[in-house]
Amino acid sequence: MIEGINITKRFGDHTVLENISVRFEQGKTNLIIGQSGMGKTVLLKCLVGLYEFEEGNVLYDNREFTSLSFFEKKSIRQEIGMLFQGGALFDSLTAEENVMFPLTMFARMSQAEKLERANFCLSRVNLENVNKLYPSELSGGMKKRVAIARAIALNPKYLFCDEPNSGLDPQTANLIDELISEITLEYNMTTVVVTHDMNSVLEIGEKIYFIYKGKLWWDGTRDNILHTGNPELEAFVFNSELTRRLKPT
Repeated sequence: MIEGINITKRFGDHTVLENISVRFEQGKTNLIIGQSGMGKTVLLKCLVGLYEFEEGNVLYDNREFTSLSFFEKKSIRQEIGMLFQGGALFDSLTAEENVMFPLTMFARMSQAEKLERANFCLSRVNLENVNKLYPSELSGGMKKRVAIARAIALNPKYLFCDEPNSGLDPQTANLIDELISEITLEYNMTTVVVTHDMNSVLEIGEKIYFIYKGKLWWDGTRDNILHTGNPELEAFVFNSELTRRLKPT
């Protein structure tokens, strides 16, 4: 479980997040949704320690994270997997080497052990025979799957995904959603997904937080998101072709 408690983040005089409290449960896909520029990714970066913030706390399974020094946070960071927007693979490394990168950085493993783990992770995301290919030789969906394989290489307790479907066609996006959901359940991870894709919300959103103008505007589940009566949330939800067809009359 991950908790963000009363988080406030400012850039200069501009308040980006105001007094936001969230609770992400283990073994579930927890979603942060909202329009672009509302603070979703800033919140994610606060949770993982990439941004410092003016007020609030972050706890990982009741372990205080905010007050730790940079080096003290290392042990918790080793339990975190990150799927960055666009995948963020290293262009100069092969798919195999990309997956092995966190193992080389943080794990005490032999080369053979790292290779075995990389092969397992690539197999888990349904990628075979791509070990020696470079990112430029992979499709967009394959890059995302390699990035997921890298994110789970250290067998993390916590998985953060920033816009995992960005730039993908609908069919590939659905496959990525299914993969994230399957891995979350299989490894009982606490998974946090930042997205504005309503397909993802309706397919895998077990706990959902809606951020609007830097504030927590609504939270709930995919079962009741179509019937909230919240005008700002409904404007966001029914902005897609899929949900326009589902809008209650």
